[in-house]
Amino acid sequence: MKRREFIILVAGGAMLASRTAASAQSADGGKIYRLGILTMSDPAHDWIRSVIVPELARRGFVEGRNLVIDAQSGPAEQMPDLAQSVVAGQPDVIIAASDWAVRPALAATRTIPIVMSPMGEDPVSAGVAASWARPGGNVTGVTLLAPELESKRLELLLEVMPGLRCVAVLTTHNTPNHELRAAAALFGVQLIERSVHGPDEYGDALETMHAAGAQALVVIPTPELYRDGARLARLAADARLPAVCGERELAERGCLIGYGADLVELRRRTADYVARILKGTRAGELPIEGPTRFGLALNLKVARAFALTFPPALLARADEVIE
Repeated sequence: MKRREFIILVAGGAMLASRTAASAQSADGGKIYRLGILTMSDPAHDWIRSVIVPELARRGFVEGRNLVIDAQSGPAEQMPDLAQSVVAGQPDVIIAASDWAVRPALAATRTIPIVMSPMGEDPVSAGVAASWARPGGNVTGVTLLAPELESKRLELLLEVMPGLRCVAVLTTHNTPNHELRAAAALFGVQLIERSVHGPDEYGDALETMHAAGAQALVVIPTPELYRDGARLARLAADARLPAVCGERELAERGCLIGYGADLVELRRRTADYVARILKGTRAGELPIEGPTRFGLALNLKVARAFALTFPPALLARADEVIE
């Protein structure tokens, strides 16, 4: 289990001893707010430092002055214990990064506000909110849910590989991807789907799908597969499977195409949710939002390795072309 605490400066530089947010005061007599973060990534990952901390500072919640952040991370099986640990710190609000953090956080508390950042499932169907417009409970935030994305990724592969007839799909979910299946049926493409439970299964899964006739790979965006993007890209190359991945930056790590929600923008909106809750708005009154900005990146080096060429129209639409 990994655990780190950020921001333990108070008046005179003394360490904050009390874990009770309600009684804590900053040097100027104001309240010290506590933010818990539950994530499957390393707590030192840049999205906390590069996005959340500065965005909250712009809204008046400054690390080291009136804000304490307790960020904890670990694998999926440790999430329940980590969630209990975060809740024990009595934060004013919790950021739960991904489905694997949202559910344990909600199981640990029904009173502390939880901000999804982001969730991949429909939060209403998953039972964590009454509706998108008025969640009603203690959970709100942003989701990755945009049904058109999965079919769009398949379309992008078909633009580069017009003769594509069989595509491997790698995920960590056990639920079927109805949007992708519908798009594959429309385009006359067979899908070979495989759900994996950990990095040790990646290589075998890709080789098995290639042996079954897969000509390319769609990597469904989940926290684990995003984290292991570079490794997956290498394994996909070894299995001779050009890959389209669910985040733009994964093209920089070796995927042929990266297309997905702008994660930095989603994190900025996460910080806005946190700030509004710290200022007194109830989580259940803040509408849940999906992605509004998307990014497309193409990797020319990977294309050359597979003897593929990006059509000029696709190159013109790309936000980034990696040489």
